[in-house]
Amino acid sequence: MARVPRQFLDLARQAAAASEPGRWHALYTVLFRLVHESRELLANARDPDVRRLAALAARGRRAAPPVEPISEPPTTGAESFVPPGATLDELRAAGARCQGCELHRHATQMVFGRGPADARIVLVGEQPGDREDLEGAPFVGPAGEVLDRALAEVGIERQRVYVTNAVKHFSFVQRGKRRIHQTPRASELAACRPWLEAELELIRPAILGALGATAARAIFGPGFRLLRQRGQFIATRWSPRTIATLHPSAVLRGQDEAEQARLYAMLRDDLRLVAAAQ
Repeated sequence: MARVPRQFLDLARQAAAASEPGRWHALYTVLFRLVHESRELLANARDPDVRRLAALAARGRRAAPPVEPISEPPTTGAESFVPPGATLDELRAAGARCQGCELHRHATQMVFGRGPADARIVLVGEQPGDREDLEGAPFVGPAGEVLDRALAEVGIERQRVYVTNAVKHFSFVQRGKRRIHQTPRASELAACRPWLEAELELIRPAILGALGATAARAIFGPGFRLLRQRGQFIATRWSPRTIATLHPSAVLRGQDEAEQARLYAMLRDDLRLVAAAQ
């Protein structure tokens, strides 16, 4: 299936809101040319078909009703649920009672980190997926299989690594019988932060790895840019050697085998840096 630029999809939504009867023909014309002539068509602002679509999109934006901002549901945060001075096992037990954000209402259970308390390496993902939510352990689904393969290839034993997530409950939308992953909101990330901090303060790993953009922002801050800054060791309050790389699920989302292989190589090469620094 041919892929079209995101810019076209945005313009199409806006143009569809215009009341002119010729809007569908204009949309189809540009779509046909994007697929059969050039994906860079929209970059030519002087092209008559592109100008026509842009004009329709502008009219559609003016015709569309104002959108009310959506407020995020209030969160109390997990801080009051985290027992001070607790061990990892005590934290895990306390986590079962956490109601620090709305995610606990629909998730099966909290998925706390797993691994040795004296682990030299800690890897932090985004959140549990469907399998993890049902089994109560992190990285046991398809993304976990990718991670296991990459760790094995670079010589890191999975059982010696502590794995956890920045958000401990599964965030999803229900579509029929399927539960579709949904990126956690910033408020949910902040609400769950006390759990992650408690884990990292206890373990104090020699090497801390962030898997994916959400985990990287949780560790390095909101200004972190994953693709630009991945594969670099940076000192943080929890570890003198903290590094970010791709989330294993990014490999699974590759549009074809070639892209999946390229993304997997990026993940594996970054983990090779971790292995060398152990």
